[in-house]
Amino acid sequence: MTSEPCVAVAAPVRRRVPWPLLGSFAVLLGVVWLARRHWSVVSDGAGRLVVADQGWLLCGAFATVGTWGCAALTQQGAVTPSLPRGRLVATQFAASAANHLLPAGLGASAVNLRFLMRCGLTATRSATALGVKASASAVARITLIVALAPLAPGMLRMPEVPATVVLGVAAVLLLLPALLLWTRCRRALSAVVADIRTVHARPCRAAALWGGAFAFALLHACVLIAVTRAIGLALSPVHVALVYLAASSAAALLPTPGGIGSLDAVLALSLTATGAPAVAATSAVLGYRLLTVWLPLVPGLLMLAVLIRRRAL
Repeated sequence: MTSEPCVAVAAPVRRRVPWPLLGSFAVLLGVVWLARRHWSVVSDGAGRLVVADQGWLLCGAFATVGTWGCAALTQQGAVTPSLPRGRLVATQFAASAANHLLPAGLGASAVNLRFLMRCGLTATRSATALGVKASASAVARITLIVALAPLAPGMLRMPEVPATVVLGVAAVLLLLPALLLWTRCRRALSAVVADIRTVHARPCRAAALWGGAFAFALLHACVLIAVTRAIGLALSPVHVALVYLAASSAAALLPTPGGIGSLDAVLALSLTATGAPAVAATSAVLGYRLLTVWLPLVPGLLMLAVLIRRRAL
């Protein structure tokens, strides 16, 4: 009597849908479609950037370099142990490049997480340090918006929101307490709060955390201000800074790599809403992206490869 060989039936493998990547792809497709539709405006904006004032563009480049030092200062302020300064600044430079390859800031978070763990922090402490840094950055942006809004009255106007959006936001607000009661979420929040208290027990760390967070946002606004001056766009620095802070805060809700596409569209629309011509607004956005993304991208990726090769990450 022969027995039939047993045939192993493989269980179906469930693949998770990469919603962040799909969202990023959808947003980028939308921006490409808009750029294609208004290609004449984009090309004219690029041409205006070519003949821009080189001195102001150089000022914007220096402000861009300063953002990496501010990011390093904020990261040092988020932890109590002293971090190696040279590697810390180099890591922020590499993280800024990696941030433009993955959606929703995952690239920068992954690079900083690896760096903190290489410096001896546990995975949990490293993750909470990133949470402290992100919380300080968000609070700094909101504080700057509140401080600058009275200097530009009527600039930040609440748009007309459909009823469906209002109901959706209300549903999220109603579900938020339930999410906060979730065990893992409560543990993560309690860990971040504990680290914030520990950091603020040391004045030097608290000063580094908040000073770096405020300076980082202001320097990015200075980059955009320098570009608008370079192309001769007649907008006050307060208006431009407020436009950047509001646009970057809104674009952070869209999971595109480094805000590419989402921030560009929101910035261009915001500058146009303040009275800037479409060509000038497009030129300002292109110049801002040139200084903060495209020029540092390849050197940043090379720095990332060097840090990985030297096992600093």
